[in-house]
Amino acid sequence: MVGKEEVQLRPSLSETFRSFEKSLGFQNDIKWVNFILIALYHILFIYWPYHYALPVKWQTVVFACIMYVASGFGVTGGAHRLWTHKAYKATLPLKLFLLVCYSSAGQNSLYNWVRDHRVHHKYSDTNADPHNANRGLFFSHIGWLMLKKNDEVLKRGKQMDMSDIENDPLLRFYEKYFNWFKLLFCYYLPTMINVWFWGEDWRTAVAWQCFIRYILTFHSELTVNSLAHAFGYKPYNKDLKPAENRFVSTVSLGEGWHNYHHAFPFDYKAAEHYDFFNFGTAFIRLFEKLGLAYDLRQATPEMINSIANRLGDGTPVHFPLHAKDERAVG
Repeated sequence: MVGKEEVQLRPSLSETFRSFEKSLGFQNDIKWVNFILIALYHILFIYWPYHYALPVKWQTVVFACIMYVASGFGVTGGAHRLWTHKAYKATLPLKLFLLVCYSSAGQNSLYNWVRDHRVHHKYSDTNADPHNANRGLFFSHIGWLMLKKNDEVLKRGKQMDMSDIENDPLLRFYEKYFNWFKLLFCYYLPTMINVWFWGEDWRTAVAWQCFIRYILTFHSELTVNSLAHAFGYKPYNKDLKPAENRFVSTVSLGEGWHNYHHAFPFDYKAAEHYDFFNFGTAFIRLFEKLGLAYDLRQATPEMINSIANRLGDGTPVHFPLHAKDERAVG
């Protein structure tokens, strides 16, 4: 018969899990539902496309690429540059388009995205940063989504001014039904369009939209928090951890010129100069010509040179100067 003292010495299930978390170096409790769902999704990402991605119709591949760009622009042009940083203004039709694109990316609710990103900028790479890069590459990339937020992140998040989002009737409606919009525009419609319009096998459509396109979009956006805070050069402010990273900029549609962005977060280009893969900037300029975007904000050359000369690491900027990029803030 086991004695009472021996029974009390056995660790509880929660203590066992906590010990496992500490052994992985995690500072916060694991959000086990998120951890399991993210892990299972990546396992299915290997299994399902391996079995069903091929053979595939060319239209399915092209449409997956279109959805990659559209969902990426929903994050970069919508959640990030428009709603978080107010880098430009948009008419109602453009806002609706951006909300559809953001829904297709399958990320957290827009309110949570904006709040977390504003906290990230104000307390970048400190204990108040939701994806503090000082806690390692894995944490800043995806680990932060698997862990509970620490007290400092929660405190600063509650202090963040979100009145512009909260007082917008369109965004309140969108927030209320966000999960339905996400299900519709991220999974159901992108998959079924392949089946309805060119007769793709539904399993192949799922492979390309729900796994290949979705996972690639997901991780390309996450590289901004991880790789762009770990690798690159700093021509604008060497004291900031974010750096200029061409790979990140390419896969994230222009979000990788991160040293500049943290020095001038209000600039609609998220970069000093335009480059081919900065699709986010290209689309915003296109919508400006169409009359759907306006009041585009930029840092002046004088502002940029002043900070770069004082604080930069001396490396050249990533792209030759173009006269069309020298428009000052209106």
